[in-house]
Amino acid sequence: MTTSFGDPVLSGFRPDPSVCRVGSDYYLVTSSFEWFPGLPVFHSRDLVSWRRLGSALDRPSQLDLDGCEPSRGLFAPTIRHHDGLFHLVCTLMDGPGHFVVTATDPAGPWSEPYWLEGEGFDPSLFFDDGPDGDGRAWFTASRVRDESAGLTEIWMREYLPLERRLTGPEYVLWSGSHPAARWAEAPHLYRIDGTYLLLTAEGGTDVDHSVVAARADRVTGPYESAPHNPVLPPAPKGPVTCTGHADLVQTPFGDWRAVLLGVRPGSALGRETFLSRVTWHDGWPAFSPVAHTGHPRPVHEDFATLAPDWSILRTPRAPFWTTGDGLRLRLRPERLGDFTVPSLLVRPQEQPDCDVSTELRFAPAGPDEEAGLAVVVDDNAHLLLLRTAEGLVLRQGSDVLVRVPLSPGPVRLGVRIRGFRHTFVHAAPEGPWQDLATAEATFLTPLFTSVQLGLYATSHGHPSTNQAHFPWFDITYPN
Repeated sequence: MTTSFGDPVLSGFRPDPSVCRVGSDYYLVTSSFEWFPGLPVFHSRDLVSWRRLGSALDRPSQLDLDGCEPSRGLFAPTIRHHDGLFHLVCTLMDGPGHFVVTATDPAGPWSEPYWLEGEGFDPSLFFDDGPDGDGRAWFTASRVRDESAGLTEIWMREYLPLERRLTGPEYVLWSGSHPAARWAEAPHLYRIDGTYLLLTAEGGTDVDHSVVAARADRVTGPYESAPHNPVLPPAPKGPVTCTGHADLVQTPFGDWRAVLLGVRPGSALGRETFLSRVTWHDGWPAFSPVAHTGHPRPVHEDFATLAPDWSILRTPRAPFWTTGDGLRLRLRPERLGDFTVPSLLVRPQEQPDCDVSTELRFAPAGPDEEAGLAVVVDDNAHLLLLRTAEGLVLRQGSDVLVRVPLSPGPVRLGVRIRGFRHTFVHAAPEGPWQDLATAEATFLTPLFTSVQLGLYATSHGHPSTNQAHFPWFDITYPN
């Protein structure tokens, strides 16, 4: 087992991680909110180096995000393995609610959703199939009691794995480590040394975020709070803040780790996946703090295929892109900002400082046609560097920040990102970069998601047969 590691182990838009181990293999999922495909699935042999396998919800029949508002959609999945089958539970907010999908291979295909009863969010599964367990399975989730005060409770019902449904009475397990505890959520149950451990988050997913623990002799409780809760205190300052939403896993060597989310302040990267060592004191878990020591991962895309890290805003009913000869985006009437499915492909920004560039081959056929480079949080927060019939334009949402004339032919587009400072640049295919404008983009601070970088095309409400061609796309790092 690796004894040292760099954090985050998954950079950029990778919130609410959940992990399970099967033999020597680890599998991890994270939230995806309004982005498609939903629920990215990763594989690792050491909990440090992760490879994207795909997504659990990669078919429109599995995931209807039509009209989904920013930072809604898919909240906080949990992945577990039982009797040769992977079970993944999640909540589609503003939709039917909780569901489970299953697969024999975590790379897919995953089943159509089985919808489960119950209120709330942050669902989890616990299979009591250890040496002292009774073989039953349990579904837990958090639900709101008083939203204005942030008061929630953790509830549980039995889960029938073969039928993919809940049964029996409901139990309320927990409402927080003290009477005024806020946002008790992200529940996970474990059976460790004959005792049931309940791990939750508290404080909300901001600087007061923390991890708390409770335990009981019976799975239905009552649960006793850890004497020194929170077991991972809030981290309001430092290289990583907002740490919480943890999920435990035991290695083949018998030691323990936890995946959890955290935020690197001073950037728009949002919530990322970190790794903590877990030790045990008097039967209670103790978490090592996390710190950023990871290394950048440059990206070069020539679009022979569309790599799994690319996402679409909401559910596409038909492809609007082709690959093989670079990426070609079909201009469609849909626009970013209309809460629809625009011709937009993005991937997470993974470091606070990076340089993004692409080449655009596109001739607008009319005043409504435009295409180019996108820096996107959601429908309401984005920066767009676009070729239009009138030249090159930089937009913040619907506002034009700068416009310059541009000669016909291919053009390179780029942005130098240094924290929240975004300097947009352009160049002829073989010419030097020229600065266009700099935006202080603190408005790109995400709520639950993250800044993503990508490519965009639109015909602004009018039909079009035109395409925008991007032969390549790069993300590099200074120094």
